[in-house]
Amino acid sequence: MAVRGLIAAGERLGIAENSIRVALARLLAAGQVERDERGRYGLGAQAAAVRGQVTSWRTTDERLVPAWDGSWIGVHRSGHAPRATAKSQRRRERALRFLGFRRLEGALEVRPNNLRGGVADARARLLALGLEPQALVFQLNEFDAATEMRARRLWDAAALRSGYQRSLAELADSEERLPRLSERDAMVESFLLGGRVIRQLVLDPLLPEPMVPRAERTALLTALRRYDQLGRQCWSSFMRSVGAPHLHAPHDTRMAHGPERLHAAGAV
Repeated sequence: MAVRGLIAAGERLGIAENSIRVALARLLAAGQVERDERGRYGLGAQAAAVRGQVTSWRTTDERLVPAWDGSWIGVHRSGHAPRATAKSQRRRERALRFLGFRRLEGALEVRPNNLRGGVADARARLLALGLEPQALVFQLNEFDAATEMRARRLWDAAALRSGYQRSLAELADSEERLPRLSERDAMVESFLLGGRVIRQLVLDPLLPEPMVPRAERTALLTALRRYDQLGRQCWSSFMRSVGAPHLHAPHDTRMAHGPERLHAAGAV
């Protein structure tokens, strides 16, 4: 998207032009965005891992094994790692948060081993997202009863479930309201609400049953896919007016590999 389109979108969302330009300059310097020969901006190579994590919300259910065997994935930060900088610490914490890890004790973080690909895939994704290479990623089995109970209580399952229900209701209310709103108001509402629920699913720890009923998360995912289609429609005229490609939502549930463009419910 050209900078004029980003500024116009920011104006609708209450973001000043100067703030847009300053943010673009910083992101460009960090490699998070790139600029082509026509002066259009898109996500850069440094944002690839995060982009892949964010755009994978469509395939949330496909990322899980059918049944959890009770084992865990552990991450232990090595004491031999170089002294962490504030930036590397933020990248590590972001990587662990994206994959739903919680601290069990000391330098040990855990999550249920219910992700497809198991430890090997989790290790690769964590490293791509910023976990230090010296960290140990491994499988844990047969906690004693007290530790097992403590591990399961690291996540607030009740809060997750109430969050699913609240977002499901908000999507339904907004879906009914969008056709009656002005184009501008529909753009803003679909962007803000859709983006918030996408963030909710992207950061969801994807807990297995019996910790959290899978059907409740699936219901929210189904509603968000439908809302995403509506949000894209709300933004389609604007996207054409600024000469930016308007991408339709994927017809299947495979993760898109191309750069995601700004649209109503697809940016976080």
